[in-house]
Amino acid sequence: MRIVVVKLGGSLAAAATLRSWLDVLSSNGGGRSVVVPGGAEFADAVRAAQRRHGFSDRAAHRMAMLAMEQYAEMLAEMAPGLRPAESELEIQAILAKGGIALWLPYRMASADPSIAESWAVSSDSLAAWLAGRLGAERLVLVKSAAAPKPTPSAAELAALDLVDPAFPDYAQRAAFTLVYCGPGEERRLAQALQLG
Repeated sequence: MRIVVVKLGGSLAAAATLRSWLDVLSSNGGGRSVVVPGGAEFADAVRAAQRRHGFSDRAAHRMAMLAMEQYAEMLAEMAPGLRPAESELEIQAILAKGGIALWLPYRMASADPSIAESWAVSSDSLAAWLAGRLGAERLVLVKSAAAPKPTPSAAELAALDLVDPAFPDYAQRAAFTLVYCGPGEERRLAQALQLG
């Protein structure tokens, strides 16, 4: 099964273009796309709560994964063609029926002790981890910030603070091609979803 993992940045939740990104996914991603939601303002609430109450990074990491699931619920409401999935089997079943899987990360990611429970591992690294786990051909990062060139490396993205610090390590472990889509690059996403 040929797979493209698409990480939809949480900052897009506040962007007027979110629906256009979802339209591109819905029109071009059936049968091969797995969407990884960012944390959006839900993860920001976890950060604020940690500062206020002083709980551990382990708790914050797990709460941030649940924040990703909250954003996923919003995305599923906006684009009913996205089908929530908690496991590899559920993802494969959705894709096999021509659908688009919307990953709920908590169950799979919290079960893997190799994933550091810290803010250094955010939804970017979890998307790379999932892409490696699924043997995806591409990982597409859809972000609200522009990159300085069309195909920056994982290390360059981390240096620019466009991804979390752990992302280059997770990207290096997998065999996918990395594609970055910034503002106005919906056509680039549509092309990345085609596995010709």
